[in-house]
Amino acid sequence: MKLNFRTKVCYGIGNLGYGTIAQTVNNFIMFFGTSVLGVSGTLVGIAVAISVFWDGLSDPIVGHISDKHNDKVLGKRLGFLIVATVGMALFNILLWIVPFDASSGVKFVWLLVCLITLETFCTIFATPYVALGIDIAPDYHEQSKLQGYKTVFFILGMVMPSLLMLIFMPNSNAEQQTQFLQSGYINIAYFTSILGIICGIICVLGTLKAVKNLEGNNIEEKKSKKNLKNATNSFFKIFYNFFLAIKKENFGPIIIGYSVALISTAFLCSVGLHLFTYAYHLTSNQIAILMATLFISAIISQAFWIYLSNRIDKKPALKISLIVILIGIAITSLTFIFRTYFETITIFYCLIFCIAVCGFGTGALYSLPISMYADVITIEKYTTKQNNSGVYSGFMTFAYNISNCLALLVIGVLLDIIKFNPEQPVQALSVQNWLGFIVFVGCAVSIALAFIIFSKYKLKRSDVLKVKLKYSQKNNIDEN
Repeated sequence: MKLNFRTKVCYGIGNLGYGTIAQTVNNFIMFFGTSVLGVSGTLVGIAVAISVFWDGLSDPIVGHISDKHNDKVLGKRLGFLIVATVGMALFNILLWIVPFDASSGVKFVWLLVCLITLETFCTIFATPYVALGIDIAPDYHEQSKLQGYKTVFFILGMVMPSLLMLIFMPNSNAEQQTQFLQSGYINIAYFTSILGIICGIICVLGTLKAVKNLEGNNIEEKKSKKNLKNATNSFFKIFYNFFLAIKKENFGPIIIGYSVALISTAFLCSVGLHLFTYAYHLTSNQIAILMATLFISAIISQAFWIYLSNRIDKKPALKISLIVILIGIAITSLTFIFRTYFETITIFYCLIFCIAVCGFGTGALYSLPISMYADVITIEKYTTKQNNSGVYSGFMTFAYNISNCLALLVIGVLLDIIKFNPEQPVQALSVQNWLGFIVFVGCAVSIALAFIIFSKYKLKRSDVLKVKLKYSQKNNIDEN
């Protein structure tokens, strides 16, 4: 089934609003909690880890509910996107207006409650959203293209916090570090919430026709609701099915590999702001430019990775991208080692190039694994005659969030272990060195492990086409 350009763009725009809100939290919350609010790294790490763990726990449940629900007006998935958009916008604002003069205990509880609620609405959006993409574009190449659109807008959402940092936290001079001011984060939250609502509405209205076209044409609609209910009729059964899924030949490598690979994002986003502020001594403007460079490079690379995956298939292209990321990490670490031998501005220009290399490789990481996972789910749909896209999408985000939550908890504890002191504008040299070690080693190890895990994925383009051809032939026989 071919999707027109308008539908692809409207679907992708949904990821812009969601991605902007999610990335704002990922980029700033650890620095905001420790360096702005003065809460210990362990407490911030616990708050973030609990919210992310809950996010992961709720993903398969929301996916299961979205699989079963079919609204008469909006059809599948879209009703969830509307509810989630409003909820995300509200709690995204509440998260950043925590009372500055409150005690550490009150700040911790405030952050915890807001993060848990925000993550709940993020789940209600993200899991049905991913399943929606699988539903409306089951074709092998169309899936890659749709994921490309989705990834471009998601990465734009990842760029937005950096651009907004330039707008709402401008430096009037090189000595000023406006990333310590709470007002800047609050203004960013207002903007991102408004953007989230606008993008959510566009996504729903723009994909409504495609969803309606699916009604009555889905291969799984054969009055097998009783069997589907028996397969996933309880909370524990859903998670039992998760462990069954990761044991399958191609499900496991994608689910686990993707989760491990994105641990690198947790290290970069959670500790990166600390590293650039306290070790590289960069201003908020310079940090924003670096982060924007990372994600703009990832956007630019999308066309290349889609082209390469069509030429040599998705798995080889993904493995090449991981090698590019490892090269980027290696050359970036050199700027850290030799940062004291050169002027800050010289190191900054070197960092721009290094970060661009990392971003180019990262572009594939945000699209190809999801496209590969969609292929596996599509084959599962054809062979079982059931649409469990929401549940399987939930399994992916569940695994990612569990690994992310453990990484964030470790990061929070490590900040205290290395004696990071948020009250000190200048950290000890040993603390600076440990910040670099945490970021570079954490990113490199996660990417290297992901390379090994992804290597176990065996599905090829020809396998998907064979299954679809077999199903088409069977349908023609049945109709005749």
